[in-house]
Amino acid sequence: DVINQTARRRGKVIVPAFAVGRTQELVYEINQLDARGDIPRVSVFVDSPLAVEATDVFRMHPEEWSETVRDFLAQDGRRNPFDYAQIEYVREVRRSKQLNHLPDPAIIISASGMAESGRILHHLKNHIEDPDNTVLIVSFQAENTLGRRLTERARRVRIFGEEYDVRARVET
Repeated sequence: DVINQTARRRGKVIVPAFAVGRTQELVYEINQLDARGDIPRVSVFVDSPLAVEATDVFRMHPEEWSETVRDFLAQDGRRNPFDYAQIEYVREVRRSKQLNHLPDPAIIISASGMAESGRILHHLKNHIEDPDNTVLIVSFQAENTLGRRLTERARRVRIFGEEYDVRARVET
């Protein structure tokens, strides 16, 4: 629902996610939604060098994939749970910066999971004040973190020392 509603508004879904484990779960889930036609064809970007490297490790060990994952891949003819036409793994800083100016709806998954450091801060800074966008919180958020403040519906947040109005929708 979050992806569909945000795409209808022509916005971005910004997801702070832990680089190891949570990012791969999300990519697999979005892959399934895409395969079933439950979401529109939107670009998905994994923008975290650590998450990209961790996903490479997950890819290299199909013997560890669950029976459910294997069944999904067999039914849909996909190679692995982490790759499909709409996904791009971002390593370079230049490409990461370009994501802040995408004209079309998109999903950006970026570390850190509690939105305290990393590339997610740049995406939040550039998208938090746009009501067409959604910040999707998918993990535990410790006290005194930006992720927790967003979860608790703060109206203003500090990113890189500057105050921003939270106009994007926040979903958990």
